[in-house]
Amino acid sequence: MSFAAPQPSMPLGEIRPPPAFDRDFLVHHAGWPLAVFALATVILIPLRGDLWLADRLYAWEGHRWSLQQGFVTQHLIHVMGKRLSTLGWYGVALLLIASGSFPRLKAWRRPLLFLLLATALSTAAVGTLKLWTDMDCPWDLARYGGSRPFVDLFSARPARLPTASCFPAGHASAGYAWVALYFFFLATAPRLRWLGLGVGLAAGLLFGFAQQLRGAHFLSHDLWTLAICWTIALLLHACLLVPARSPAARRVMPAPPAPGLLSRSEP
Repeated sequence: MSFAAPQPSMPLGEIRPPPAFDRDFLVHHAGWPLAVFALATVILIPLRGDLWLADRLYAWEGHRWSLQQGFVTQHLIHVMGKRLSTLGWYGVALLLIASGSFPRLKAWRRPLLFLLLATALSTAAVGTLKLWTDMDCPWDLARYGGSRPFVDLFSARPARLPTASCFPAGHASAGYAWVALYFFFLATAPRLRWLGLGVGLAAGLLFGFAQQLRGAHFLSHDLWTLAICWTIALLLHACLLVPARSPAARRVMPAPPAPGLLSRSEP
């Protein structure tokens, strides 16, 4: 199966070339998100915004994680939500397979491949990182009814403490991985790109907040998950969806005139 680049016009709708991966694109899709991420991380971790929010959720639930086993938070959002995300991934995989047999889907192969890889790699990256960071869930901390002291991301963890795997937020990645829909639609139907971003953000926020109500994660855990998912989607967009200029195209492109060499008749 070959993954041909999208053609200008296809039966399922016009697929235009994605915008240039230039400085302006990077400023808006990497620079500004990085600045917001850095500022939010400082507020949540060194300035203890995580603890401020968790304290209030814990008090609101009666100084215990009363929603830890709740039907909505545990069964409907945590279990069924993850299954729904997995079904969505299988649906993309089936469309990718079908694109090898149906001509109308041929132009969608590369965007579908991108979406399949972005969602899978995002959840895999978050799951792998959880094994390395060794951070506790709120419900494990003495501050919230557990038995362990609080150790933040940037502090050395005492050797006497058992291992932990609560950072970043694994369940939220099942929602935030779908921010890749922004780049998928950017390459296929640009007018829908904000809808795609909204779907990913809404799913991630829902999954993440439900886990915070259960005492499973701090807000910074979700923030880092979103940053990982966005970064992977952006990198894959650059690798798979941005058309590379061929050497022949580079040779025929006229060089811009040097300043001062324009004729007097030219504007």
